[in-house]
Amino acid sequence: RFAIREGGRTVGAGVVAKIIA
Repeated sequence: RFAIREGGRTVGAGVVAKIIA
């Protein structure tokens, strides 16, 4: 989701990776 703004690139990368995967 929009966790990129909170974690920056740590949580954001994990969430985006799950969406892409």
